[in-house]
Amino acid sequence: MTITIDVQYACTDKGLPDKKKFKFWAITGIGSLLTDAEFTIRLVDGKEIKELNNKWRGINKPTNVLSFPAGENPVVPELLGDVIICAPQILKEANEQNKEPNAHWAHMVIHGVLHLLGYDHINDDDAKEMESIEIEKLKLLSFPNPYE
Repeated sequence: MTITIDVQYACTDKGLPDKKKFKFWAITGIGSLLTDAEFTIRLVDGKEIKELNNKWRGINKPTNVLSFPAGENPVVPELLGDVIICAPQILKEANEQNKEPNAHWAHMVIHGVLHLLGYDHINDDDAKEMESIEIEKLKLLSFPNPYE
C-alpha cells in the first residue's frame, strides 16, 4: 500500500493541525477503498478559496472545502487530485457549531477525500451514502457524528 499525501500550508492561520494529523485523517478516509493513491491537501485563506469557488462553481464566496479530482491518468493512475480546505472557514464553523476543531478538520479532510474517490451529495440518496461513510470514518477516529 502506497499512499502519498502532500500537505501544503498556504495560509497564515495559527494553531493548525500538523501534517501527520492531516495524513492520518486522509488515510482513514480512504480506508480499504484504495491501496495506492497520491493527492494534495492544500490549506488556504478565504481569498484563495473564494476565487476557486467562483471560478469553478460560479459561487462568489468562501466555502469550507473544494475537491478537484484528477480524472483518468494512464501515466499516474494513482493520482487522485487536490483537496483545498479554507482554514479560517473551518475554524469559524467549528466555533459557530460548537464542534471540537480537530473533529471538524477531520470531517472536512474525509469529505474532500471522498469527493476525490467519486462520492457526491448532489441528490438525497448520494448524500445519505456519503454521510454514512463520513460518520463511520469519524467514529473510527473517536469523533462524533457531525450531522447531529
